[in-house]
Amino acid sequence: MEALESDRLLLLFKQYLQIEKNASPLTIANYEKDIRAFAAFMKQHDVTAYAAVSYVHVRSYLTELHRQNYARRSIARKLSSLRSFYRFLLREELVGHNPFAMTATPKLEKKLPNFLFPKEVEAILQLPDTKTPLGLRDRAILEMLYASGMRVSELVGLTIRSVDTLAGTALVFGKGAKERYVPLGQHALVAYKQYIQRGRPFLCKQMKNDALFVNVRGEPLTDRSVRRIINKYVKQTSELLKVSPHTFRHTFATHLLENGADLRSVQEMLGHASISSTQIYTHVTRERMRFVYNQAHPRA
Repeated sequence: MEALESDRLLLLFKQYLQIEKNASPLTIANYEKDIRAFAAFMKQHDVTAYAAVSYVHVRSYLTELHRQNYARRSIARKLSSLRSFYRFLLREELVGHNPFAMTATPKLEKKLPNFLFPKEVEAILQLPDTKTPLGLRDRAILEMLYASGMRVSELVGLTIRSVDTLAGTALVFGKGAKERYVPLGQHALVAYKQYIQRGRPFLCKQMKNDALFVNVRGEPLTDRSVRRIINKYVKQTSELLKVSPHTFRHTFATHLLENGADLRSVQEMLGHASISSTQIYTHVTRERMRFVYNQAHPRA
């Protein structure tokens, strides 16, 4: 693959993702990584233009990915990136065909989301030391993740103007920079107010920025920082619990459905584009129902 052509067409595709699709920088970076990896493979096989790639080349690439023991989910993501790239090239009449159009995506295992039981959530929420600014911050982070089901990327993107305490909501920017309002229950609002009044002012003495959640130097928290914060408290609760920031999102959805919330409302709160993404949580609640039945029914 000629570097000049590869870079030019990739730049056009990135502009398309940014302007027309309103894709996030992370999404665009993942697309670029997948496309460059494929271009490098084609170059090794003396293919010098995207238009010259055939279905046979695609099969060879898939064989190589399997040989390198890539997970099915990783292969599926790479295929999705390349399929979208070629659809764009075909639309712009830069190629004559899409060699990925007839390539089947590997069937993925349906892995049920990991979630916490109410007592486990309560135990974690009580751990931060609310006598300190950092403890107030951590309590607000945990409460808001569980109360709203927002993604961690959405949490760290909040500003001091994002929360409406009167409405009890927060305005978040989801995937594709789509805006949505998420609910905040009274416990999360109390934790938020305490952090704003007695926590954040002490952390932001020197650094001036409008990020809601900041570190001890007053700098905005990152996704990785939130993960470390959660891991710290989970370890204090149990070494056996496997909890990530996304676990709070799964727990939020599962608890809502278990207590009678309708699927469409949960879909809207989570910011899922398709209800099929939300339906996975109905499987979780069914599994939970089966567990309770087997534990409690005399003839189970």
